[in-house]
Amino acid sequence: MLRMSVAAEEYLMLGDDIKIVFLGGTGKHMRIMVDAPKEVNIVRSRVLEKEITGQEERDRLPKYYREEEHPEKYKKKTVKR
Repeated sequence: MLRMSVAAEEYLMLGDDIKIVFLGGTGKHMRIMVDAPKEVNIVRSRVLEKEITGQEERDRLPKYYREEEHPEKYKKKTVKR
């Protein structure tokens, strides 16, 4: 899994024909735009989770856990003068 920080209006390309544009956001909400061929099925996680009723099926869904925003090892060290 890839984790990255992006700025507003940056985008990711998935293959040659899927583009995900990060439009910005506020608080806990991020707006994105997905440009993909009509043949590509795009479904929100909450829709998938709502439709699955069996516990066995739910257990097969990917699990993601929140990490702290910027782990200490990635923070820039400031020099005191």
